Amino acid sequence: MKVIDKIALFLIVIGAINWGLIGFFRFNLVDTLFGNMSAFSRIIYALVGISGLWGIKLLLTNNNENVRDY
Repeated sequence: MKVIDKIALFLIVIGAINWGLIGFFRFNLVDTLFGNMSAFSRIIYALVGISGLWGIKLLLTNNNENVRDY
C-alpha cells in the first residue's frame, strides 16, 4: 500500500469516528479540538472529503497483491 493510500485511509477513519460521535452523542470532535468551523477545522473537513474520494479509487482498484492463485 502506498503512503498516500495509508494517509487517505487514516483520514477516512478519522472522519468515520467523528461522524459516529456526532450520530451517537451529538459530539463533534473536530470542532471541539480545533474550533467551530475555524480555518483549521475546515481544512480537516476538506482533507477528509478528498480522502473519501480517494477511498473510492482504493475500492475500485484491482489489487492483486493479496490474492493467491490456486
